[in-house]
Amino acid sequence: MNLKRIYIIILFVFTGLISACDGDYLDSSQYFKDRLTEEKVFQSKVYSEEWLANVFEELKGINADVASKGVTPHNFADGMFYGDRDSEYDPSKNELSYNMFRMGQYGENDKQGTWTQCYRGIRNASTFIHNIYMNTELSNAEIEDYRGQARFARAYLYWLLLRKYGPIPLLPDEGLDYTDSYDELAVPRSSYEACAEFISEEMLMAAKEMERRGMVRGQDGSARPSVGAALATRAKVLIYAASPLANGNNSDYAARLTDDQGERLLSADYQEEKWAKAAAAARDVLELGVYELYTVPVQETGDDATIIPPYDEDFSDKSWPEGWANIDPAKSYAKVFDGTLLPSGNPELIFTRGNNQDGESIRAMVAHQLPRSATGWNTQGLTQKLVDAYAMNDGTDIPGKDKEIGRGDGSERVSGFVSQEDYDAGMYRPLRPGVSLQYANREPRFYASVAFNGSFWTLLNESQERNRNQQVFYYRDNPKGNGFNSSNAYWLRTGFGMKKYVHPSDTYEGGSLANIVPKAEPAIRYADILLLYAEALNELDGAYNIPSWNGGSYSISRDIAEMQRGIHPVRIRAGVPDYSASVYADKDELRKKLKRERFIELLGEGQRYYDLRRWMDAPVEESLPIYGCNVLMNENERDLFHQPVAIWALETTFADKMWFWPISHTELKRNNRLTQNPGWTYND
Repeated sequence: MNLKRIYIIILFVFTGLISACDGDYLDSSQYFKDRLTEEKVFQSKVYSEEWLANVFEELKGINADVASKGVTPHNFADGMFYGDRDSEYDPSKNELSYNMFRMGQYGENDKQGTWTQCYRGIRNASTFIHNIYMNTELSNAEIEDYRGQARFARAYLYWLLLRKYGPIPLLPDEGLDYTDSYDELAVPRSSYEACAEFISEEMLMAAKEMERRGMVRGQDGSARPSVGAALATRAKVLIYAASPLANGNNSDYAARLTDDQGERLLSADYQEEKWAKAAAAARDVLELGVYELYTVPVQETGDDATIIPPYDEDFSDKSWPEGWANIDPAKSYAKVFDGTLLPSGNPELIFTRGNNQDGESIRAMVAHQLPRSATGWNTQGLTQKLVDAYAMNDGTDIPGKDKEIGRGDGSERVSGFVSQEDYDAGMYRPLRPGVSLQYANREPRFYASVAFNGSFWTLLNESQERNRNQQVFYYRDNPKGNGFNSSNAYWLRTGFGMKKYVHPSDTYEGGSLANIVPKAEPAIRYADILLLYAEALNELDGAYNIPSWNGGSYSISRDIAEMQRGIHPVRIRAGVPDYSASVYADKDELRKKLKRERFIELLGEGQRYYDLRRWMDAPVEESLPIYGCNVLMNENERDLFHQPVAIWALETTFADKMWFWPISHTELKRNNRLTQNPGWTYND
């Protein structure tokens, strides 16, 4: 790289710096000047670390995997909604209401920071990779590890682009010269298959480069990538490439998505081996032996005693990890997300940006989930479809499941409510008096995630005693202000809130996010990889011999024992029975079960929006009307409140243009070989 190139990169990267992703990195603006040479930068340990830290800065903000809707609207698909930005669109704030987002009413210039940040980070990661060898203050092992971290960051930024925009341009590894003409700088889109293969190979290389020092990161590096993070990302990328959207897609949309030479970018030819390669990549993560699902021991006495699932002959008499006899399923799941665990203390957290997201963070999401009577915004909740997806505690479907959207089995929803006598007798725990029996005897993850009408909120840090330890109802005439109110936005459109990220100590009192316990972002979690492993194996008919990441190979086939290796930990920790033998024997039935499992287990983790697209289920699932409780009813009409109705305040649809995000007019103008995603406009 010549001097003129390093000048422009330094100017480009270090404009408007913010603090780095790890706290031990200092503000690099004091070090860098626009005329530093590459030798001075990369011979210094401090300068090199600052360069790498600022590559990782590009993973923040709009590039977060999990955050509030201001930067990640894709975190809200058909299971979650937000209701506090219903007003007229304000382009100056670049904010989308839920309805605009779900109706495809965003435009070519909305939420485009992803493209800018990713390609800026990609260029600067390449600079680091090609120059870190010059460092005279780092050991060879440190240089190799840092190069692996930079390679991970570059590949992960490509992954974020691929997931959001579909097939994207892959830049030359040696970088681009800023003095070249626009025509010389123009790079066409590569096929989805080529993008996935490139990211896969880069993640494999990154894992090998980090192997000596980055198998596990300590407390001071919990937000840095590890070998497991590289291998897990590789598995996700390969599974996306094996999924119907990119593997055997013969839709009209796929035929119209081409590069500037008219070549298809989504493969029309189905290759089953892609699933085998994806399964092997997921197994690489399992075989590391580094990750496990987090569990909390059984608590036998007191109001907070463990709610034991019904007897199951496979799991009830065995201790974790073979069974749930000695764990509390609800608390085990809840504490993974609520801030109880530091990133470095969470055994199932594979990759995270830590808890240092600014502004529209997970903590901001929690502020919108807390009840209005507890100083929260009370505007972000769940849909009836998601609530219905949670099973009964014996693993069966709830009565009346999905009846309103035409998928019911003919059964009716349960009527009646918990009485004071029921509560005093210890029935229907953890429900309290006045709660609908529709929410009784549900699986543990339901109680860890869903704020149903009449659920109990601990809220330890509210200054007013009346706001602590309260049962929250969403009836229209609720005196605490949690129900429907046409004069403000502070009400749950469906009558269902969300508790998944809420810690008992959380409060938004004083309007400060500092009063909400920091949450480690679950960008990639072990449960995700376990379920993906089972999903990939389920799609196979043949047997394949696939190399492992560090030598040797795997025999990959639709092996039930191996699928259970992915399914059992998730189901056992959740306190729900295994699938039946007939389900395991039927590929189509198991596929349905695994999709539902991901819907529940990965709620609010930024997965559902993209899962629906890669499965090609979005046209159906995102076009169904959104149902919820009839929030216009008061407590005297509580039976009507709990009869699901279509929610007039929440709209949704799906159009072909919504498969991928539009590419901005600015980028289309800058790169004359770049083609727009079908359904979106060019700037001429």
